[in-house]
Amino acid sequence: MVKIKLRYYVVKNGRAYFHPTTKMKAAGFQNRPLGADGPAAWAEAQRLYEDWLRHRKGLPPLASAEKRPQWPDGAVGFAFERYRRTEAWAAKAEATRKKDWEWSWRFIAPVFGDVAPATIQVEDIEGLYAVVKAQRGLHTAHRVIKTWRALWKVMAAMGYCGAAADPSGLLRNTAPKGRSETWAPGEIARIAKAAWRHGYRGLAAILAVAWDTQFAPVDCRTLTPAQRRQDRQGVYFVTNRGKTGRAVIGTLSRRGQRVVEAYLARLGVAIPAEAPLFRNRSGHVYTPDTLGDDFRDMREIVFPGDTRKLIDIRRTGTVEAIAGKAEPAAMAQKMGNSIDKNRQLQETYMPARAATVRQVDEARKRGRKVLRENEG
Repeated sequence: MVKIKLRYYVVKNGRAYFHPTTKMKAAGFQNRPLGADGPAAWAEAQRLYEDWLRHRKGLPPLASAEKRPQWPDGAVGFAFERYRRTEAWAAKAEATRKKDWEWSWRFIAPVFGDVAPATIQVEDIEGLYAVVKAQRGLHTAHRVIKTWRALWKVMAAMGYCGAAADPSGLLRNTAPKGRSETWAPGEIARIAKAAWRHGYRGLAAILAVAWDTQFAPVDCRTLTPAQRRQDRQGVYFVTNRGKTGRAVIGTLSRRGQRVVEAYLARLGVAIPAEAPLFRNRSGHVYTPDTLGDDFRDMREIVFPGDTRKLIDIRRTGTVEAIAGKAEPAAMAQKMGNSIDKNRQLQETYMPARAATVRQVDEARKRGRKVLRENEG
């Protein structure tokens, strides 16, 4: 049997136990027998450890119904559970684990969870792809196969199958057509003004930040006072991309600074350094759902029937910068979606990075003028 390394997991005479630390015991976690050393004990130990992590974040424990099933030794599900206990898995961004791997696993598990990977044939994968595509569409089917191919590499590294024997190799995993929608600057300004008038001041501030910084919505709504910086040219934020964890800088225009400052002045309370800046009308921190709901409400008021999204602001900035002939290296720093070879130096000389990012801001202005001149 393979050996699994788990936190606070102890095996004595073939029997497994969960042994928490003194600090964990003070929080209510106690020594627990887990039965025979094996997948069932591993799963329970992992659940208890995840409960501890959730406790540290102020979240409720996982319900017993959320316990993961026990898979046969050597099956795809067994390999996936084993992978979830590795340092490689822990190093992935939370969004990648949940929105890519675990989301796709919901479709893979019922079909292949209890099957040995080496026994899966091309027709089996084609069948999964066809069913998911028919039921959930091309976008979902593409994501599932993409995750499957990554999982196959993991299983091959664990010795469960051959790296070159992935049965999905003959499947053409056609990517869905990407979104192409963009916003005009005046359109976002109108939505922001409507949001301010209707009391959605946190949304108005987020729109100003999103437009200037090109941050994704998740990165905007989680900004904190501790991430705010200022130099001679103005205010900027230093953060990490929510999905990739890569360092990125977002600069604010003078207008953006005024909106954020007005929002904070109206808020009436001091925000702790590590707490999110932007709140909804009830004073609570924005979540993905509440931010999306508020944006759709204001979009419907200003542009009835429009289906463009908040994330399309990020694409708009890229289109403008490209039209303005921004340098690729500067764009990489602005977007935070690539890592240069001298990243350590860039982290050391943060003011220089801010100056580079502002080159993209100037390119966006040039590009906006070009795009206006070519309208119609």
